[in-house]
Amino acid sequence: MKHRSAPLLLAALLALSAFPQQADAIPAFARTYNISCATCHSVAPKLKDYGDEFAGNGFKLPDAPEPIRTYVDAGDDDMLLHRFFPLAIRFDGYVQWAERERGKIDFQLPYGMKIMSGGAISQHVGYYLYFYLSERGEIAGLEDAIIHFNDVFGSDLNVILGQFQVSDPLFKRELRLSLEDYELYKMRPASSHANLTYDRGVMLDYGFDFGLDLVAIAVNGNGVGPAQQRIFDIDNGKAFAFRASQSIGPLRIGGFAYLGDEKVNAAENRITIFGPDLTIGNDYLELNAQYLLRKDDAIPTFDGNTTLLRESNMNGLMLELVYLPEADKSKWAFVALYNRVENELTEEMYHTATIGASRVLARNLRLVGELTYDIEYEKPRLSFGFVSAF
Repeated sequence: MKHRSAPLLLAALLALSAFPQQADAIPAFARTYNISCATCHSVAPKLKDYGDEFAGNGFKLPDAPEPIRTYVDAGDDDMLLHRFFPLAIRFDGYVQWAERERGKIDFQLPYGMKIMSGGAISQHVGYYLYFYLSERGEIAGLEDAIIHFNDVFGSDLNVILGQFQVSDPLFKRELRLSLEDYELYKMRPASSHANLTYDRGVMLDYGFDFGLDLVAIAVNGNGVGPAQQRIFDIDNGKAFAFRASQSIGPLRIGGFAYLGDEKVNAAENRITIFGPDLTIGNDYLELNAQYLLRKDDAIPTFDGNTTLLRESNMNGLMLELVYLPEADKSKWAFVALYNRVENELTEEMYHTATIGASRVLARNLRLVGELTYDIEYEKPRLSFGFVSAF
């Protein structure tokens, strides 16, 4: 693993050193448009509404033309070629204390480091990707990697192709303020490959002026593992997801459904995931809630030397409260997060409560303190660290 990864890591670092000094001073989008990160983010990585519009516009400013200085004049009106390739790094690190047999005090530095890039390819096409150089000590590889077509056929239809998280239309895991994750999006029986994190496929979304948003997704349904004999989909099944949400003033309420088929050993497994979500709040205080029920109709389990096929039900609940004392100008951010995921077949449960506080030292540097209490095992863990991008 280390020998195969070393050339890739060396190439990435050499690529970084080849860019002019001003190109690696601040994150890529802010550098491209010569604006502050605060234009799109309140407390990074949390997005403002303007940041959502920017992403939905193919990673271009929704209310201004593309700056000519950013692109090479190649004499071709149909090509946007970046003068300096848009590149940024995110670097997170923590010191953690936890009640456990070993590593009670753990220096998790770096906890994660990734190279990010994104921008416009043409007037209505953009791209975004990032490569994890280190995720908890391992080279995780490519995660988000998309081509984004906006205003397709002159309408408000957006089409995204590539590798993304199926849960992105709900609550984006990459934009949360806490170290603790949204665990319900990762829930799956051990023998299944499918959940609501990364997969390969296509996503379509359409928004109406009266606040209704519709999303349709089609993916392989088996995650983002390597190809086998040049084929990424390990069975003939595909997975489809649908979401509808309606905004009414400070309230947004939505519904989500996921239907998939997968082959698990000799079993044909039918997967159904569905549930509601809700957001209510303003620029200062925001409450997010998500409930999901997952049903698998043929999960292989082992009883002695015999393989049995059983139905499996799982359910998950996530509640998140975010408080910004000075709205989008706040240097402080406070978060409370509740996770509960239950596997009815194995009676296993993930059950935690988290509180955290952040202090912005610079627009692209945030200090973090977080306490998570494992309710199931009655054990706390405390983390202090930083989130940075440059």
